[in-house]
Amino acid sequence: MEYPILSECPVCSGTLIATKLKCNTCQTTVENAFTLSKFSLLDEEQLRFIEAFLVNRGNIKVVEKELGISYPTVRNKLKNIISILGYEINTPSDVSKEKVVSMLEKGEISPDEAIELLKE
Repeated sequence: MEYPILSECPVCSGTLIATKLKCNTCQTTVENAFTLSKFSLLDEEQLRFIEAFLVNRGNIKVVEKELGISYPTVRNKLKNIISILGYEINTPSDVSKEKVVSMLEKGEISPDEAIELLKE
């Protein structure tokens, strides 16, 4: 049985490194200190979200429908993942009041979602 790679020590919460790789075909093993992808820091739910986001080419409205979550929830999940991956979150580019009103008028978001966006 194969398990997903761990990035955090279950004992002390320190960062783990991969030290051994094995070929499933010829059984060759390579030992050294290997770095892990930043994506190994994400949990299964976050990886599923990123997959849906990429498959839908970043179309938040489609991601919202596919995952059954609201527009602000999609944005919050993105912000959280961006932060976990070690990138700075640029808040000035957040949705403007005019954009929120436009989205509300087009029926892209509900009044409650518009209120949440405007609170940010």
